[in-house]
Amino acid sequence: MRHAVVLSMVGLIVNAVQLLAVADEATQVDRVSASIRKAIPLLEKAAAGSARERKCFTCHSQALPVFAMAEARKRGFEIDSEIFESQLDHTAAHLKRGLKGYLKGKGQGGRVMTAGYALWTLEAGDRRRDETTAAVVHYLLEFQKDDQRWHQSSSRPPSSGSDFANTYLALRSLRAFAGDDQQTAADNRIKAVGNWLLATEAVETEDRVFRFRALPYVDADQEELDAARDGLISLQQTDGGWPQKSNMKSDAYATGSVLTALLRDGSKSTDAVIQRGVDYLLESQLEDGSWHVVTRAKPFQPYFETGFPHDTDQFISTAATGWATIALSLTLPDEKPANLAQ
Repeated sequence: MRHAVVLSMVGLIVNAVQLLAVADEATQVDRVSASIRKAIPLLEKAAAGSARERKCFTCHSQALPVFAMAEARKRGFEIDSEIFESQLDHTAAHLKRGLKGYLKGKGQGGRVMTAGYALWTLEAGDRRRDETTAAVVHYLLEFQKDDQRWHQSSSRPPSSGSDFANTYLALRSLRAFAGDDQQTAADNRIKAVGNWLLATEAVETEDRVFRFRALPYVDADQEELDAARDGLISLQQTDGGWPQKSNMKSDAYATGSVLTALLRDGSKSTDAVIQRGVDYLLESQLEDGSWHVVTRAKPFQPYFETGFPHDTDQFISTAATGWATIALSLTLPDEKPANLAQ
């Protein structure tokens, strides 16, 4: 009799613990969902405002907002479809204006960074190959062909200046947009890049993120992938976030990009490392829905307003808010959660 009572009590305790875990998970989903809902309108405003003020494509105001909107939409969040499609059109138009330059192997301003982020933006919007994307792929195949990587001549940290980021963008673009007649050249270029990628150490967080994300494109073995993943995780700070550099404090740009890389690689939202990073993002989001990151890039263009907060810090803060929103979205199921029906 006593044994039966003990078993019954143990069963009740286990059930209670399981119910508490489910309740905690539901609460976290609600917090994440609320955070995403606050961020999306600001990203839409930044993208539309940038396109209104400038004809050129930008990584911070087109690419990152489009990536974030695409991930949020997959999970049932409402986005402004007109703004989303207009950013894809804006991106395609920018590349088309540079068609002759791409065919000549010269590209556009921003070089591989612009070409790669623009093609990634079109990929996120399910745009298909066309004459323009074929020309951009041709440029990526020919540009810096004698090097083992694609490198950036300018430096506007953290989002511009990393050879690892440039190389990842080019690799992704070749895999997504190379036509049948370009596959052999793409395979050869990717093979050559693999030697540099495997032999070169990444130091700053941006480098580590994109080296990690590039490794699968060159068929790196599991040991190499595990080492790169562990290296990223080792940079997590006591506050749960990641810094751009070891001598800096955690911020949403670095934290969002690292979490995105880890989640894309297969990390679970229930992993302790991910949970701590998510908590950092939720706690550091401002009431207006943005994440503020102070710029460390020197301005080289006339200042203009997109409608996003933080004045002269708005471009890096837009990118940071984009990465944070993407990371948070990736912790949710790739379907419409029940609490989004309202």
